[in-house]
Amino acid sequence: MKTLTSKDGTQIAYDQRGSGPAVVLVDGALCSRAFGPLPALAKLLEPHFTVFNYDRRGRNESGDTKPYAPEREVEDLDAVIQAAGGWAFVAGVSSGAALALAGAAAGLNIKKLAMYEAPFMVDKTGHQPPKDSADQLKKMIAEDRRADAVKFFMRDMVNVPGFAVFIMSIMPIFKKLKAVAHTLPYDATVMGDFSLPVQKAGLVKVPALVGGGEKSPVSMQNAVKQTAAAIPGSELKMFPGQTHNISMKVLAPALIEFFNK
Repeated sequence: MKTLTSKDGTQIAYDQRGSGPAVVLVDGALCSRAFGPLPALAKLLEPHFTVFNYDRRGRNESGDTKPYAPEREVEDLDAVIQAAGGWAFVAGVSSGAALALAGAAAGLNIKKLAMYEAPFMVDKTGHQPPKDSADQLKKMIAEDRRADAVKFFMRDMVNVPGFAVFIMSIMPIFKKLKAVAHTLPYDATVMGDFSLPVQKAGLVKVPALVGGGEKSPVSMQNAVKQTAAAIPGSELKMFPGQTHNISMKVLAPALIEFFNK
């Protein structure tokens, strides 16, 4: 593990592995260097790139300076890019893809941007997260209702069936989820009202790959396609047989090909 200091003084923990051009990975809700899909992705990418996988603020071994604002997370991403040598390829998944998009729109030195299923809502065909998700989550965390916050995220925001949420709540993994529950309002704040930020997307001036799963809900597929349409010159890639929880063994070859073009 290494650490760096973000613009507001927050200590950000990260792993650096491999060699070659730098790739920075940005994960989604409840994930970190210690939990989630990106550690596996980092291993698959390291024979080709120098991979930087960091704990977003408030997670695992990174600090959590208050007050929170999405702009601070963009600064964190910039700090990792600077640690990588001043520029990097960036790949984000889920809400991490929305954060990576914000970084590219803000003019960070991102040479290529890869996004997988940022959970924007572009139509009424599928499940709609509550528009006040961030406020509800903040209230639960303030009342130390961490389990309720995780369940609300899974059931009301992600639309996981209630029975599946119950089963997960009695499994050992739930303890790990509760440990980072206080960062759920951060992801909700990054997503805002969950609408597609067309103006931000239009500011992206670097090559972009926008990916989605062909087995994801139609509403998510529509969001992916409209995100790609909003980013000038972007490449759309729909992965056969994949859902929001894409296999890293499927995603990695696409990233390697895209970043090596």
